[in-house]
Amino acid sequence: MERKNAWEKYPEGKRETLMQFGESYRQFISACKTERECTQRFVQMAREAGYADLEEVISAGQALQPGDKVYAVNKGKGVAMYVIGRQPLEQGMHILGAHIDSPRLDLKQNPLYEDTEMAMLDTHYYGGVKKYQWVTLPLALHGVFVKKDGTAVPVSIGDKPGDPVFGISDLLIHLAGEQMEKKANKVIEGENLDILIGSMPLFPTDRKEGPEHDEEQTDHAKKEREEIKERVKANILNILAKEYQIEEEDFVSAEIEAVPAGEARDYGLDRSMIMGYGHDDRVCAYPSFRAMLDVKEIPEYTGVCLLVDKEEIGSVGATGMKSRFFENMTAEVMHAAGQYNELALRRALACSKVLSSDVSAAFDPNFASVSDKKNTAYFGKGLVFNKYTGARGKSGSNDANAEYMAKLRNILDQQEVSYQTSELGKVDQGGGGTIAYILAEYGMEVIDSGVAVLNMHAPWEIISKVDLYEAYRGYQVFLTEAF
Repeated sequence: MERKNAWEKYPEGKRETLMQFGESYRQFISACKTERECTQRFVQMAREAGYADLEEVISAGQALQPGDKVYAVNKGKGVAMYVIGRQPLEQGMHILGAHIDSPRLDLKQNPLYEDTEMAMLDTHYYGGVKKYQWVTLPLALHGVFVKKDGTAVPVSIGDKPGDPVFGISDLLIHLAGEQMEKKANKVIEGENLDILIGSMPLFPTDRKEGPEHDEEQTDHAKKEREEIKERVKANILNILAKEYQIEEEDFVSAEIEAVPAGEARDYGLDRSMIMGYGHDDRVCAYPSFRAMLDVKEIPEYTGVCLLVDKEEIGSVGATGMKSRFFENMTAEVMHAAGQYNELALRRALACSKVLSSDVSAAFDPNFASVSDKKNTAYFGKGLVFNKYTGARGKSGSNDANAEYMAKLRNILDQQEVSYQTSELGKVDQGGGGTIAYILAEYGMEVIDSGVAVLNMHAPWEIISKVDLYEAYRGYQVFLTEAF
């Protein structure tokens, strides 16, 4: 079945809203490169749009009414938003679920070392990556140090104008004979993804106390500095102490992520695409969030936007979808609305409908052999539905009901939202999964939906602006239509 190119709905002169939405998203992923940064931005925007902190609502003993909007934050790395509908919550919710973590390199807990007068940072890659793609790229460091007294020191180096960048070296082609014979997964080993961060030694006149202590500098202190064995590492620590009041021991309680440096960019002469880091899965999280903000009328059913962490490593941990955070927050919302009991909560979860909003692989003409052209996602064809994911006989999959898919087709066609269906590669070729199967365990109706991506899981991914906009429109319809 052939789906029309969605750009045909937006001839020249009718693209302004679409392109503005794409630009707002481009700015968002340029500024928010970690799950913490995404959460902070979403909370700020939600509060500006009139959402109240659920914790404050509970503390004040406020009663939630239809039309009220609240949010809850999960340890700074995820957020759940609710807009209360007319129907009791036990009738079910309309849930948009997406994840805001992305593949990257994490610093180890004891990362800083010196080798041949070069200061290096030891890393551990996060999520599924092709390790060879991460060498010779300009990298930025984003994250937070938490000192023993609980003080959080945010760090963002490499993306502001004038910032230095960092990187991982690769072997020059002239000496790479043995390397070029290796399999792709062995060309760069995980333990060799170490980041070069400095090469200047600490000078005797340098010190972390700052210029106000110049008169206290003694010959003895100079001698001590000259005797430091790892002077390049010492210089890096000196800089961290001066600029961030960070000591080497503070790395133990830090979460620092190495991500591609630089802004997302318009892609193509026609500016129809965006190249950026973290499309998987912020290209679904952002339109889901915006769809929630743009709910103007009281919906029939309570709408939810659930943005979670840790999907790239199996949705585990306290901030992943496998935690009880969403279930607990829904119980709190029901209690604040005067609707809670254990049976009502179970009914609310079981009766809910979900779009598990995650990316799909876009057809790539350079690698056509891995896709079934009749059942793959294409740029420009709109929101993508994957009825099932999994691999090797749908193993590990959520396989959506045909009845649910029919209802979605009906409401999307009525609002002329462009959509397509896909699977992740040919049978026995690909496969994957999202948070869908976790929500389905409650008995919810769930299907995977999202935006098609080229270069998925690479440092720089590509999406189509019209697909992004049609996803936003589809999510709006899902939240506001009663079905």
